[in-house]
Amino acid sequence: MNFAAKLIRWQQLHGRHHLPWQNTRDPYAVWLSEIMLQQTQVTTVVPYYLRFLQRYPNIGSLALAPLDEVLALWSGLGYYARGRNLHQAAQWIVSHHDGKFPREVAAIQQLPGIGRSTAAAIAVFAYGEHCAILDGNVKRVFARCFGVDGYPGEKKTETLLWHKAEQLLPKKTQGQIEAYTQALMDLGATVCTRSQPQCAACPLQADCIAFREQRVDQLPTPKPRKPLPQKETVLLLLLQHGEILLEKRPPTGIWGGLWCLPEMPLDENAAAYCARQFGLKVQPLPELPPLDHSFTHFKLRIHPRPLQVISHTPAARQNGAIWLAFEDALGAAIPTPVRKLLLPIHNKGRL
Repeated sequence: MNFAAKLIRWQQLHGRHHLPWQNTRDPYAVWLSEIMLQQTQVTTVVPYYLRFLQRYPNIGSLALAPLDEVLALWSGLGYYARGRNLHQAAQWIVSHHDGKFPREVAAIQQLPGIGRSTAAAIAVFAYGEHCAILDGNVKRVFARCFGVDGYPGEKKTETLLWHKAEQLLPKKTQGQIEAYTQALMDLGATVCTRSQPQCAACPLQADCIAFREQRVDQLPTPKPRKPLPQKETVLLLLLQHGEILLEKRPPTGIWGGLWCLPEMPLDENAAAYCARQFGLKVQPLPELPPLDHSFTHFKLRIHPRPLQVISHTPAARQNGAIWLAFEDALGAAIPTPVRKLLLPIHNKGRL
């Protein structure tokens, strides 16, 4: 059997067949799953996917939803740009495609948040199109099986892997493009894993150069390591009558469009900042320990600063900010670190 036939046979016997987004041709359901699965494990995605599909069962309902509501439902899944792009793409589909998800791969790829591999996966599972995918799991399978050196994120290596992905597609007459594509995903996710791969269970073991040369732990070539820069900031927990003040973040940048605790530079005086920014007179509350949070490109140390609001100045203005009860704040579209800071206070009922 050739490469594709081996994978198709393996998928039929050992692959995943009962994930909630499988066994459907609904392009909306397929699209939603592919976006949620970007950089996120299946076990994490499943409950979010089911809740999201129940709330927004089709493109039209998602397009009409307020962005705040969409991001609140996305809260905790991370990589919030995916949620913003999903919402924007739904509105684009309604306005430019009469609410019908586009069929052509090129048109799919033009939607916000969709790259070449994601567009191909959607086209395969929704329409049975004959397209090659190359997500992170597939890159790992190819790099090991064919002994491809070089970091897969580098243009030269990625181009080589795309060429290999196109070459290995089953013939159109062979059909079963969906089973083949699912097999690649399943193999990378469950057998040819980043650490502790199950080589004994792999249908490609006899052909695998990395296995033969005992280089499985060396391929794919890891990303050249650079120390992540460390940043620090202060987040203000402004408390008043059992409520907390949240600010709307700018639409771009980290936590774009989410509700967040007000952010203050490290070298600012909290009382002066609150008076100037919000017209609030405050007094300090017991300190909280710093909270460390990692992003893709940097590490952030958050210094939470709890403050009790004593009074408002007559001209107090809090544009872009809102007072919420803790339970409502936890139900809003807030970043994970903010949730981590609010939950203990909410559970204890005090600092």
